[in-house]
Amino acid sequence: MSARPDLSRRRATGRGERLIEVFLAGCAGVTGLATLGVLVVLLGHSVAFFAEVPLGAFLFGTRWEPMFEDPRFGVLPLVSGSLLVAGGAALVALPTGVLSAIFLSEYAGPRARGVLKPLLEVLAGIPTVVYGYFALTFVTPLLRTLVPGTGVFNAASASLVVGVMIIPTVASLSEDAMRAVPDSLRAASLGLGATRMETAVRVVVPSAVSGIVASFVLGVSRALGETMAVTIAAGSLPNLTLDPFSSVQTMTAYIVQVSLGEAAQGTVVYRSLFAVGTTLFLMTLAMNLLSQWVVARFRPEIR
Repeated sequence: MSARPDLSRRRATGRGERLIEVFLAGCAGVTGLATLGVLVVLLGHSVAFFAEVPLGAFLFGTRWEPMFEDPRFGVLPLVSGSLLVAGGAALVALPTGVLSAIFLSEYAGPRARGVLKPLLEVLAGIPTVVYGYFALTFVTPLLRTLVPGTGVFNAASASLVVGVMIIPTVASLSEDAMRAVPDSLRAASLGLGATRMETAVRVVVPSAVSGIVASFVLGVSRALGETMAVTIAAGSLPNLTLDPFSSVQTMTAYIVQVSLGEAAQGTVVYRSLFAVGTTLFLMTLAMNLLSQWVVARFRPEIR
């Protein structure tokens, strides 16, 4: 008699497990469908754009003048502006984030970590438009005092605030990766006479390189895709320059400019929005592929 209820219970459990599996597969499929939808939209309009603008002129042109009577669609000024801001932000955020993670993981006690980590992560919750106006009203006047000739809109100011913005991403993910390193490795290093700093730099950081590289890629990708802070602080002048104290326009800033209605739908200027978006997408994809190769190539074996 007791076998029948047990059999019914097992059958019900099996049906429930299958339903959960289908639900989870559906949730995972949403991500793939969303990515596929973005690609279809981007590529559809990009193909129409490149039917009117040669691919070589777009990729290697040095003038971005879509609104002129004789329009030019050389994307290099937008790419250089994006890389200039993202590179400057990386110089601020990556070392600061990793050093903060080393302190939180290897030096800070539970009480200090419980106070400092939430304070650090508060930076991630500040709206990006606030960062933009902070750059325009505080950082830029300070830079103009220190470096005469700095423009009102400049890449350096945008780089500094975007760098501060992505510090929590780098620090939090790096600290999680470092804390996942087995304590036995730390004990072995300290037992051999290494200092805490030597243990952190030569044992913990190499062992956590996978998570640290992931934090770098995520942080730089966010810097590349940042919009409002960069639009407000860096300006909208598409210069092909390496001078961080001059005005530049990033790819995201141009997308905002076109999205505000400056170009009629269906025109080549409107379609250039999608060509620029595709370029940004491919740059981010290349960064992720590179990070996967680095992680696979340099991941240590922990036994």
